[in-house]
Amino acid sequence: MLDMLRKIVQQVNAAKSLDAALDIIVKRIQQAMNTQVCSVYLLDPASQQYVMMATEGLNPKMVGQVSLALSEGVVGKVAARAEPINLEDASKHPSYYYVAGSGEENFTSFLGVPIIHQRKVLGVLVVQEQRQRHFNESEEAFLVTMSAQLAGVIAHAEVTGGVTVTPDSDKARSDAKFDGVAGAPGVAIGTAVVIAPPADLDGVPDQQSEAPELELQRFEEALEQVRHDIRVVGRSLAKRLKGEEQALFDVYLRMLDDNALAGEVMELIGQGQWAPGALRQVVQSHVQKFSLMEDPYLRERATDIKDLGRRVLAYLQKQTAGRPTQYPDNTIVVAEEITPAMLGEVPTDKLVGLVSVMGSGNSHAAILARSMGIPTVMGAVDFPTTQMHGRELILDGFSGRIFANPSSELLHFYDDILRNEQQLTAGLEALKDQPSVTQDGYKMPLWVNTGLVTDVALSLDKGAEGIGLYRTEVPFMIKEFFPSEVEQKKSYRKQLEPFAPRPVTMRTLDIGGDKSLPYFPIVEDNPFLGWRGIRVTLDHPEIFLVQVRAMLLASEGLDNLRIMLPMVSNVMEIDEGVALINQAFAELMDEGHQILQPEVGVMVEVPAAVYQVRAFARRVDFISVGSNDLTQYLLAVDRNNPRVAGLYYSFHPAVLQALQGIVSEAHKEQVQVSICGEMAGDPGGALLLMAMGYDVLSMNATNLPRVKSAIRGVSMPQARTLLDTVMAMEDPEAIQAEINDTLHRVGLGRLTRPVTHDGP
Repeated sequence: MLDMLRKIVQQVNAAKSLDAALDIIVKRIQQAMNTQVCSVYLLDPASQQYVMMATEGLNPKMVGQVSLALSEGVVGKVAARAEPINLEDASKHPSYYYVAGSGEENFTSFLGVPIIHQRKVLGVLVVQEQRQRHFNESEEAFLVTMSAQLAGVIAHAEVTGGVTVTPDSDKARSDAKFDGVAGAPGVAIGTAVVIAPPADLDGVPDQQSEAPELELQRFEEALEQVRHDIRVVGRSLAKRLKGEEQALFDVYLRMLDDNALAGEVMELIGQGQWAPGALRQVVQSHVQKFSLMEDPYLRERATDIKDLGRRVLAYLQKQTAGRPTQYPDNTIVVAEEITPAMLGEVPTDKLVGLVSVMGSGNSHAAILARSMGIPTVMGAVDFPTTQMHGRELILDGFSGRIFANPSSELLHFYDDILRNEQQLTAGLEALKDQPSVTQDGYKMPLWVNTGLVTDVALSLDKGAEGIGLYRTEVPFMIKEFFPSEVEQKKSYRKQLEPFAPRPVTMRTLDIGGDKSLPYFPIVEDNPFLGWRGIRVTLDHPEIFLVQVRAMLLASEGLDNLRIMLPMVSNVMEIDEGVALINQAFAELMDEGHQILQPEVGVMVEVPAAVYQVRAFARRVDFISVGSNDLTQYLLAVDRNNPRVAGLYYSFHPAVLQALQGIVSEAHKEQVQVSICGEMAGDPGGALLLMAMGYDVLSMNATNLPRVKSAIRGVSMPQARTLLDTVMAMEDPEAIQAEINDTLHRVGLGRLTRPVTHDGP
């Protein structure tokens, strides 16, 4: 069954249309389960009926003709209950409904499973047999697994125009929604430009060509160059290879003949597809076919075909190297993985949004996007990038959603949000030089989180009073090796000098988890509970000492440095870290440098630290809460995983209780407490944290004006009343609603996160 499942999935994924995929599904499932009937019913959004779209065993003339209301028949019952129904005799079920002409009166037993994608029932997958029997557990499990695979295929087909439930629906479904992770807030409406990495055949997008003759010429030139390479390699190895091995080179050349792979590519080019897209389609199709073959030798030929495809693609891409990519106004860049280099190639006046299939909210690209104020969605794992080039998209960076082929209604909805956000941003610019003080005179210092040199100017322009978190790993991430002490000193000076004498808090190297260095890979089964943060640098004191020395040297004459240790879970790590900092400081003093001893603090990010706050506070000068990681660990929710990101609640009662407990315990030791997670940059969250007693709030510079406006718009008693109210509540969504209601009541409703769209 597992082997059969693998083969069916490969064939389905290689299908050129949804109709072809459905035909494969019903035929292969009928064979694998040895049943007389397999059928697929899909929901037609227009008529709100389930239409039979493919069958093996029932009357094929009824495909597209058989339709059932939402709760009609056993099929409708499967969909309504969203769970399998397994019957020995379907005709005896109270929901049974006979459709004349279908031929199903000849079949007794019935097993139907819902096809569900992102909690939405798309259809029902059914098998039937003449004899009366109950399908066993393994058969049911197999069909459930197939329905799960089919759900993704249908969802993609709806977006790309491959689904035609009714005869007149000949275009892609509007408002098709894909979920990812919010990387940078904001809304973008624009045209997708898909960027494929070099020689990555699977990442090449479909794209129509306006000059097929030119594309054909490009392909033939690339083909001839690959043929030449194969001949050269074959001749150079002729004396070292056996006859049968030498013959492989002839096989490769024959694969590239006009009546083989090359001919199929040329045919697609003639139909209007550009050369790289045509090449991808043909190679993927042949790779799938060879992968399914029983013979091990023939199965291995899939690798050869893929290699030939990459070689041809490399020459196609070389032809266009240096040729500027055309970026339309309001470009939304889409890629398997967004890199800083990609961002540098797009004109900033045209770039409005980013979509990355890979990556997380903590990736370098997301950090860069937030600093640039570009709405971004990361981790959009189900987004069909190859079919998105040139399509109109709506990107919702608040919720992490992407809508393809948006309807005029949805465009109008998000256009209003975009306009309101722009007006709000412009209106808050006047607050730059105003103090962050409540209406009754309570001062709430607002600092910023930085990671790039460009963040500094933006932060100062927004009126930041200090840096609460400088992510020192960012300069490490854009290098090809560990930066030297001199290089690090230059980077750190660029953060310290513009802010002097205001404080700058530098976090020591925090890698691991979802932050990796290409030259220092950390591969673990569970990286978030693995070797990361202070654990790495204490195991490598040579890296830690060089970094601390660079920080101290950069602060010479400025005296505004604070050093912070990340991912601390016990007092021993603090003692070791402080000892190494003291060692570096002593070394530099012995070398004759005039440096002020910096304040040293720790981050509270793991549950263990929550219960040791007082012990930590007795050893350091300040404590800073990393609310993003702390929330993630408290709730056991990976915020970078789109499947569970909806369970990540900043205002979860457990999180609020932990945050209040931290500041209370730290203040018993008279130690300053700051917070530098996303919650501090939320206007409502900032009011709660201020009421709890946090001494400093640190956030992304783009959020600072909103938070300052919120603080200036309330009194401290109002903030404390809100805190008392939500601390007595148990539902995180109700807490969020209460915060929003309060902001509206005090005239700050404009600062709440826009209510965005869930999709149809």
